[in-house]
Amino acid sequence: MTVHPIPPFGLGTFRLKGQTVIDSVTTALELGYRAIDTAQIYGNEAEVGQAIERSGVPRDELFVTTKVWTEHLAGDRLLPSLRESLDKLRMDAVDLTLIHWPSPGGAVPLAESIEALLAARQQGLTRQIGVSNFTVALLQEAIDAAGAGQIATNQVELHPYLQNRTLAGFARSQGVPLNSYMTLGYGKVLADEVLAGIAAAHGVAPAQVALAWAMQLGHAVIPSSTKRANLQANLAAQDLKLTDDEMTRIATLDRGERLVNPAGLAPAWDV
Repeated sequence: MTVHPIPPFGLGTFRLKGQTVIDSVTTALELGYRAIDTAQIYGNEAEVGQAIERSGVPRDELFVTTKVWTEHLAGDRLLPSLRESLDKLRMDAVDLTLIHWPSPGGAVPLAESIEALLAARQQGLTRQIGVSNFTVALLQEAIDAAGAGQIATNQVELHPYLQNRTLAGFARSQGVPLNSYMTLGYGKVLADEVLAGIAAAHGVAPAQVALAWAMQLGHAVIPSSTKRANLQANLAAQDLKLTDDEMTRIATLDRGERLVNPAGLAPAWDV
């Protein structure tokens, strides 16, 4: 089974349903996107799978990620739920499977979920495993449970207003790259004067600046869009190189503004 590195750039599908997600994935694949991120709780795995199958893009050219919901983290539920996801996605294996959120209140021991993920990898259901929305302490626990070098990524909210430096530094020290979701901060950062100024200097959109900034820090990004023009512009962020001064200016924007903090799910975040 070929294991591909996690691409630095991909398409997110959070909040996209039905024909909307089919159109988004179809357009993205036409434009050259090759990494697609979904999740059990998004309720769109079947549509994502349909769009991928119809695209004609060979499976081995794609990098597909899904995430296991909290109700399926128990050892006897994780593998069956992942098989259901694969059926919906119309594929034999995904490239990456993540624990979407830590088990609320620690109801399911993390070691139990990690063991099931390792079994899923062993059985060829997923090529790599990882976590999402994990703090420093939880990431350390996951690494301890899985073994060094086994956790492929930690997908977390990260944007210019929430730069997550404590977690990013720890993850880097452990060789675990971060995957940034909400890199545009629900669109909030697009009106930022600093980003707008940098964008103007390069003749690009502020969204491209935010995405390029995250990738330049070594984080993967998975922006979503339903508009062809935005999908194309986001993709072009891979070609944008910011200067050290521009990176420093964006670093000053951090204000710890967390936008995703669901009660009952969110762990005790790192400061």
